[in-house]
Formats: sequence, C-alpha cells, structure tokens
Amino acid sequence: MRLYRHPARVRSLAAVILLACSLFTACANKTASEPARESEDPQLLTNETTVVYDTVPEFVFTYAENQTEDFPTTQGAYRFAQLVNERTEGRIQIRVYANSQLGDENSTLEQVRFGGIDFVRCSLPTVTPYSSMSRVLMLPYLYTDADHMWAVLDGEIGDTVASSFENTGIIPLSWYDAGVRNFYFTDPVYSLEEMKGLVIRVQPNEMMEDMVRLLGAEALPVSYENVYSAIQRGDADGAENNWSSYDTMRHNEVAPYYLLDEHMRLPEIQIISSVTWEQLSEEDKEIIKECSRLSAQYERMLWNSREEAARERDLAAGTVEITLSENEKQKFHDAMEPLYQKYCAEYMDIVEQIRSLRSDSPD
Repeated sequence: MRLYRHPARVRSLAAVILLACSLFTACANKTASEPARESEDPQLLTNETTVVYDTVPEFVFTYAENQTEDFPTTQGAYRFAQLVNERTEGRIQIRVYANSQLGDENSTLEQVRFGGIDFVRCSLPTVTPYSSMSRVLMLPYLYTDADHMWAVLDGEIGDTVASSFENTGIIPLSWYDAGVRNFYFTDPVYSLEEMKGLVIRVQPNEMMEDMVRLLGAEALPVSYENVYSAIQRGDADGAENNWSSYDTMRHNEVAPYYLLDEHMRLPEIQIISSVTWEQLSEEDKEIIKECSRLSAQYERMLWNSREEAARERDLAAGTVEITLSENEKQKFHDAMEPLYQKYCAEYMDIVEQIRSLRSDSPD
C-alpha cells in the first residue's frame, strides 16, 4: 500500500506504526547512517529495525522480495528501507515483504511496472524481456572475477544498461550480488573434453541450455527444487550453481565434485516503479538512489560471507574442489563465441568494452 498525503489514512496507519515502535524502542531516533559492522554475525534486520524515526510517515511503500528474511538480498532490502527512513527523517517508510508474500518474481515485476508494488529485487533473467541489452550481462565467461564485474556494473556500462529500461515502467536503482556459478558432478571433470556426453541440469533458460550444448554436454532443464532427485536418480550427471545454493539444497551429497570454471556471474537488480518515482521530489529521488547504492554494498558483503561459509562447510563434508588450468579454462571461454553472436550480436561493442576493463580490475 502506498500513501500520498491522505490525512485520514495516514492517521490510521500512524497508530499502527506508533504502536510497533513503542514495542521496539531501540529503533526510535537512532542513527542508521553507518551499516552494521562487517562482522561474521551482523545484526539481523527486520521491518521493525527499518523504522528509525518514530514519526508519522508521509509515504509508505511496498518492497517485494522472494527470498527468506535472513537471505542477503532480503537483508539488503531491509538495510535500504532503514537508510531511506533515516535520511528522510521518517517521511518515507518502506515495508519489505519477503518469502514471495506478494508473488513470484515475474508477477511482482509486472505489478511494479504498473505501480501496484513500489520496489522489487529481481534476478537478471527476469528483467531481460524488457531490455535486450541487459542480456549482455548474462553472457558466460564474460568476467574474469568479481572485481571485474563490479567495475562494469558500477561504472558507465552499468549506467548504460540501466538506462535501456526507459519507458518500460521500471527504473533500475542498483546491482546486487548473486555469486558465481560453477559446474558440479557425480564424477570428477578436469577438462572440456570430459564434458562431452554428460547430462547437465540447467535452469529452463534458452541461453543456459545453449551454453551447455556448446560445451559438448546435453542440457536438462529442471526446476531448482528437483535438481537433487534428478542427479540422485541418474537422470543428470551434474548441475551448475553457486556455492550457497549448492550447500543449501545439499547437492554436495549427490554431486561432490565442484569444478571452478566460473562460467557465469549473474547480478541481481533492485528496481523502483516509474509510477512511484514520479511521486517523489528531486531531493527524495537522490536519497533513494544513494540509499540503494549503500544497500547494495551491504548486500554484497553479506553474500560474500554466506558463500564462503557454504564453501568451507561443503569442503569439510567431503566436497572435492577442482580448479581448471588457464589453458583449459580458455577452451571453455572460446567455445562460447557462437553464443555471443546469437544473443548479443548487436551489442558486441559493449562486450568489447567489458573485455577491455579486465586489465583495469584490481588484483
């Protein structure tokens, strides 16, 4: 629900908010400018902790998130809401609805486009139908490492891609992390040659399927929830995902060989509805943009911590981590050229710009 200076509705909502804040007195009139210390156990944020100022809000906005409350992207959303509430001295309050309470990614994005929901965090594949240019950021083996990706997304190229969503009803605000995806198998794989003939589970996505085929394997589109059983039954010889998902779904139990090919880094995107955007003053727009950027930094820190913890847990449980030689990794990269031409032929100038930034990435 969004309020636009409607006195009666503001008063009724104010009673609820004031009651909530009385139960959480620690959140009243505190400062949220500095993020939680980057410790192993940062404070778990909630909708209650986002209320920094115990005042009647001028706007109450909705934020859709499909992950659990403790997930890095959801915590990033809470951090964003907290910062906005503080910077506007309580004039703007953002309520985060986690666990897909407002619908799945596709349905919430549609609602955002028409102003039914104010903010959403989406995976990149969800938004590519609204910007063909954004497909560039999904290309396999595009980035050398995380620093390279953030140099691209937080710079001019990221701004160019964000601007390509003009007139779609959505306005990108910042880029969130979703880790790096790798292959994992029931038996060890050390080379491109050994990929041939294997059946690999992928997301139901045409580009992902083409990627696996170009590597010489057979693609098996299977939903995330059914990967474990597909491998356990022998329908698939392996799958691909980041360490966190691999650990959460216990895929290490059925596919203990984790190949660090780093084929894909898929950023996620924080979005505001253009309908909501037009309701804001220029000052509030700047506040929203700055708080979104700060929340992205917070989310990335949480993601790194979560992913490293998952990796350490799985290695201790017996997962075997396999590293490709530079020569072998280049073979994987070279196999992707037809895919680049198929999906992004008209944006190869952007691809070359991204590649040119590799030498500028920090060590």
